[in-house]
Amino acid sequence: MQRYYDCPQILRDFLAYHETIKGQSPLTISEYYLDLRMFLRFMKLMRNDMPIDTRLEDIPIKDIDIHFIEDITTSDVFDFLSYLTNDRTPDPDTAVPEHGISAASRSRKLSAIKSFFKYLTVRTKQLEENPVAELEYPKLRKSLPKYLTMEQSAALLKAVSGTNQVRDYAIIMIFLNCGIRRSELVGLNITDVYEDRIRVVGKGNKERFVYFGTPCRKAIDAYLLQRNKKILSDNRALFGSRNGNRISVEAVHRLIKKALLQAGLDPDQFSAHKLRHTAATMMLSGGVDVKTVQEVLGHENLNTTQIYTHIENTELKIAAEANPLSKLDFSDGDP
Repeated sequence: MQRYYDCPQILRDFLAYHETIKGQSPLTISEYYLDLRMFLRFMKLMRNDMPIDTRLEDIPIKDIDIHFIEDITTSDVFDFLSYLTNDRTPDPDTAVPEHGISAASRSRKLSAIKSFFKYLTVRTKQLEENPVAELEYPKLRKSLPKYLTMEQSAALLKAVSGTNQVRDYAIIMIFLNCGIRRSELVGLNITDVYEDRIRVVGKGNKERFVYFGTPCRKAIDAYLLQRNKKILSDNRALFGSRNGNRISVEAVHRLIKKALLQAGLDPDQFSAHKLRHTAATMMLSGGVDVKTVQEVLGHENLNTTQIYTHIENTELKIAAEANPLSKLDFSDGDP
């Protein structure tokens, strides 16, 4: 918890609870930290009547205690959400910064706030009232996830090149065949690779096995020939970086972006997560039932997986309309 030195003790305790008791992933803990730190800084900005142009990053919060938090109301949280909607700048370094962050980002921050107050009221009983218990999440625009076609997937694999070609090819093959998350790939150890499957540790430290075919196995074997000649700072890691550490989420993002550009694909439209969407879509296209795809992807709720069935239905409709026989119509009696 030393990395959260700028947090008040009450927030550090919350993060420690989710890390040690709930077993949340380091990525989830980091998101809680960033979201709640921003929220508490905003609350202090409003509470202390600071100039409106005061940078949140410059506001210290280590002195915040339970008495400060128990005075937070539902209206305060609405003010924070309004700030995120209208004033927060997602990328202040651009020439003309946009203001307001997406509904999905606001929803994530509200989820962190809800979890924090649930911890204070239900788990530790430091508070009696929960100001966000009944607060609704921002309405999200439903859209079908983007994914690569078979041709685009083949082009991506063929485009992989460079010093780390064998490693990068194996990583993309795992994404396309297994549909795992970036954080799950980064966490893979050498001992997680079996003859025809990998052991994946997903959200909430839940383990699952994901199977792969012969081409993916060949790609992994080719990489292991190189990997076994290297010593990493964490020598359990399956994938390493050029500086001798376990590969990072950021490094995976960069190598996928590089391969996309080399394949002539737009990296703003596709990403490592879109490769996960691609794997799910291709499984359904191949006749795999949605319940099995749910298990492969590690979705806790079947509804999360069922969005891919809408993609599949769309593709089936396009395929049906592309069939020349679909143009034949003798319903009016003409031959």
